[in-house]
Amino acid sequence: MLDRLNDLQQLAREKEPENKKFFQVLKKKRPSDLDTNFHNLHEEAFSEIDCLECANCCKTTSPIFYVKDIDRLAKQLKMKSSDFIDKYLHIDEDGDYVLNSAPCAFLGPDNYCMVYESRPDACREYPHTNRRKMYQVLDLALKNTFICPAVYSMVEKLKKLY
Repeated sequence: MLDRLNDLQQLAREKEPENKKFFQVLKKKRPSDLDTNFHNLHEEAFSEIDCLECANCCKTTSPIFYVKDIDRLAKQLKMKSSDFIDKYLHIDEDGDYVLNSAPCAFLGPDNYCMVYESRPDACREYPHTNRRKMYQVLDLALKNTFICPAVYSMVEKLKKLY
């Protein structure tokens, strides 16, 4: 496992051209066992990596907030949805609601999420490596190799399978 997130950034940068080519091949071939292999590697990686020790995703990126996420969080925080948006979100260049800043305003000093039960769907699904039709989200997986040590590990192991 990678000990430091700085190492992850450097390794992901070094492997990016190789990983891009690898994912292009996977997208083209669409191996029938890609989802199964990704899901198995997902389970393996998260049995070894504790997200609470890392929380790099919460410290460096923002999920997309959909209206249902905003409404759910606003209700938990006893706020109006419009007030939640005004306080925590802005619209990015893609037209999506995202956090105003990083780290996430709801990340505690112990790396626990203060709104875990009401967290956005994008947080629930992160790092998106246990989905169906993984070939459709390989570009996202590539981006996540820079953020999540588990994804980096999965991709390195996946390359050995194909």
